[in-house]
Amino acid sequence: MSEKDDQGYRLATLAIRAGYTRTHEGEHSEAIFPTSSFVFNSAAQAAARFAETEKGNIYSRFTNPTVRCFEERLAAMEGGDVCVGTASGMSAILALCMALLKAGDHVVCSESVFGTTIGLLTRYLGKFGVETTYVRLDDLDAWRNARKPNTKLFFLETPSNPLSAIADMKAIADIAHERGIVFAVDNCFCTPALQKPFLFGADVIIHSATKFLDGQGRCMGGAIVGGGDVASRELVGKDVWNFLRTCGPSMSPFNAWVFLKGLETLELRMHAHSNAALQLATWLEHQANVKKVHYAGLNSHPQHALAAKQQKGFGGIIALEVEGGREGAWRFVDATKLMSITANLGDVKTTLTHPATTTHARITKEERERAGIVDGLLRISVGLEDLADIEADILRGLAAVKDTVEIK
Repeated sequence: MSEKDDQGYRLATLAIRAGYTRTHEGEHSEAIFPTSSFVFNSAAQAAARFAETEKGNIYSRFTNPTVRCFEERLAAMEGGDVCVGTASGMSAILALCMALLKAGDHVVCSESVFGTTIGLLTRYLGKFGVETTYVRLDDLDAWRNARKPNTKLFFLETPSNPLSAIADMKAIADIAHERGIVFAVDNCFCTPALQKPFLFGADVIIHSATKFLDGQGRCMGGAIVGGGDVASRELVGKDVWNFLRTCGPSMSPFNAWVFLKGLETLELRMHAHSNAALQLATWLEHQANVKKVHYAGLNSHPQHALAAKQQKGFGGIIALEVEGGREGAWRFVDATKLMSITANLGDVKTTLTHPATTTHARITKEERERAGIVDGLLRISVGLEDLADIEADILRGLAAVKDTVEIK
């Protein structure tokens, strides 16, 4: 199904067929083009390709048919017009920032983002004169009051990593657009299967394809998707793409092909992850030695109604606080036998992470506290194993927490 045929199909169809045009070989599955460069018919054609007066492939750092298929498919699924694939989710954020910002510019970012995002904005972009102000995700006045004449970007995750805080995207988009500020949403936790940020005013959508888009923990990749307005298309299709062409944080053709296979089952998986996570979160609320469960699907979540309005499901990520602080959390982790102790998420295998000493370890204690990352917090990315087996593994962990509390 070529790009011009994508309009009108529903998500499950787009996830399987969008963006691909068969080669002359007539293959049914998408082809992989593992080549560094492409051959021209003549010197004139080579010159025309480099001058961008003729469309076509040049060099796989910035033009590759397999990567392009992934880009067009993801753009179609998000309801966007253009997409640039990158080597990782963090390189997608970097590419957006490098394309949009310059020394002296200002960014407003949610406090509740992935720890490495804070590191990128504060430590690295800060070295080159880009200032970042961090605000509470749910405090609309804070977003409004943080704006400066030089503010160029609003950036947030919703749901947030790992506490599943929810942003009112439409309200924040309106605040950004009053001043012509670009509004970027990281849609990693929901994916287009559960949430469409463009419908709520986002200008740009960021993805770590490494997570749910792949779904099986096989490859690294990221993406920046631009919306339908001229400014968004120019930002992503021209400025971000030129950064990629020049600096090369590129997605490999093989990884793009793997992500294409992941997209084919994305909607099925995301609803299965969501259903399992909701059951597990509800069960966890009634377990001893669990201080708090963070999951937007719970009626106890302060933004449950907003999540239900913006999302088709609540996703597969649960955060829970256990008794005993770091010692209790570490004993929980060490007592488990089924869940994979790893920093990745979005896998068919359930994964378990202690954010304070892993994903958020490289930011300061003050930054962790501001983001709500306490020592007793654990993140579970709920996989597709039998739910009873996951619960049994959690009970092993909670038994170890109980022992910790009793010793103290």
